[in-house]
Amino acid sequence: MNTDNKENLLFQNFAPSTKKEWIEKATADLKGADFNKRLVWKNLNDIDIQPFYTSEDQKGFLPNTGLNAEHIINYRKIAVSNDSKANELALKAIDEGITGLLFDIKTKMSPATLAKGIDLTKIAVSFILGHKTLDFAVEFKSYLEDSGIDKTVVKGYVDLNFMNEYLSQSKLEKGIFDDLASLTSLFSDYPNFNTLVVSGTVYQDAGSNQVQEIAYTLNSLVFVVDELTKRDLAPQFIFDNLYFTLGISAEYFVEIAKFRVFNSLLSKIANKYGVSVDSTRLTGKTSVWSKSLIDANTNMLRATTEAMSAILGNASALEIDPYDHAFNKSNDFSSRIAGNITTILKEESYFGNVSNPVDGSFYIEEISLKMAKKALTIFKDIEALGGFYKNFENEYIQTQIAEVRIKKIKLLSQRRLAMVGVNKYPNLMESVSSDVFVNGHQVENHKLLVPRRAGLELEQIRANTEKFVNENGVRPTVEIASFGNLTMRKARAAFSYDFLGVSAFTIEDEKSYSSALEAAKETAASKSDVVVICSSDPDYQESAMDFVQTFRIVNSSKIILLAGSPENIQDELISAGLDGFIHARSDIFKTLLEIQNKIAKTIKPLEI
Repeated sequence: MNTDNKENLLFQNFAPSTKKEWIEKATADLKGADFNKRLVWKNLNDIDIQPFYTSEDQKGFLPNTGLNAEHIINYRKIAVSNDSKANELALKAIDEGITGLLFDIKTKMSPATLAKGIDLTKIAVSFILGHKTLDFAVEFKSYLEDSGIDKTVVKGYVDLNFMNEYLSQSKLEKGIFDDLASLTSLFSDYPNFNTLVVSGTVYQDAGSNQVQEIAYTLNSLVFVVDELTKRDLAPQFIFDNLYFTLGISAEYFVEIAKFRVFNSLLSKIANKYGVSVDSTRLTGKTSVWSKSLIDANTNMLRATTEAMSAILGNASALEIDPYDHAFNKSNDFSSRIAGNITTILKEESYFGNVSNPVDGSFYIEEISLKMAKKALTIFKDIEALGGFYKNFENEYIQTQIAEVRIKKIKLLSQRRLAMVGVNKYPNLMESVSSDVFVNGHQVENHKLLVPRRAGLELEQIRANTEKFVNENGVRPTVEIASFGNLTMRKARAAFSYDFLGVSAFTIEDEKSYSSALEAAKETAASKSDVVVICSSDPDYQESAMDFVQTFRIVNSSKIILLAGSPENIQDELISAGLDGFIHARSDIFKTLLEIQNKIAKTIKPLEI
């Protein structure tokens, strides 16, 4: 029997459903709730992302989105002041499966010593050079020529790091573009060794959204190209020597689209100069913004999904920071784990073995088109206002990024954006030294784009707790007191455990009581520092006031919180002695900071 014909006959009995019909069904299941408010994601790129996409959404394909790299370069950054030690670390990295070495050179070093034992026909070697170490590039070129290596197989780049320094330090060395022009001419006969590095990592690490990162990186590219053409470099020669570095953050599918959009718009800009871009050499670097000091092991998971996004978005190389990069200068284990991420994705998950695997995805194609339109609008606006340099000098770019950064931080503080271990699902078994947080606070400078972690403010809450423990010899204790409706008290107890766990207080297991009065008497006399009332709204209406009044007769200083936001009685409860409410709309940073300040006034230092 022909099974294909049988299946075709079966499907003839069912009419195909349109997207409109699916939305109508979803709206009915929502029972009156607004479809757009409940199911449509309002992305910070000012793009509405639908809960599902069908062929009806396909309006076209974004052109020139790049090619999936069959051989993804797996970079490890090596920053040491001794060339022999750097070579030792490089050889160790190669043994561990690393295929790209990125040497951060700040002092005079010998290229021959650095490259000793490294097969430059198989390993990509790149350099970050300071302004005063430019002679190294000349020496490296001589080393390559003396070695007799085929010029077409040498892969890598030289980064003078001028763009990151300008964005984060407002420092643009005099003569930098003359150096760039000379450097590019120096390696003109090495087709796969690039010298014009334009980085956009600082934008994202300072809190920008993806379309801003794309647009401003392209604006800075135009600035660089225009400066170099003034120095008699041909546009095609410039574009052939370009290398890009973009950050990768946590929004998996949006990040895939970002890399594709960047490739497409780069090709569009090249066309305006009358040239073409055959392939984009682009490193995706895991971001500082998306990482955390707290529950740092989760950074391994973040780095993995970020690496996946970059590969699927057609990046040609990856640079993955170790998961403890923010607080450990050197760690063999974490460096090995970081390198293994790309190796596993390539060798075990077969990333790079499929040509453009996301092509044709209705979701990614649709958001790619939307992001390209938004990014192109921002790009054109900057150019119309005088270009990249003028708009950075007058702080217009910084102001636009700051607006997005503030929104992101607010969403994190309201827990509408989740960061595992930071504002949700805290690891209460974790022990973090207070020394880790010494450099956690950052003074904002509106002139600069300074890389920072998204959860910096919430890390400060943890830092306050660890400092308090060091100074007082005791860790504050939270007691969860529940009574009444079983379902609601259990749900609110779980919420309280999660919410207050961010502070790193000791949280005792939930205690259930037969009545509010019993709960009040028991908890008022206990040794805890904070008590959280957990029950249902009807129970609160009936007995929350009795709880607070009874509690305050016994104990006038201990902090009492109520899980939930009962209507009509909040002011009365506060007047009776309740300290506050914790609920889904609470600002976790402000709430926990207030609790910490109250605890500091009520707990006496441990006497020794």
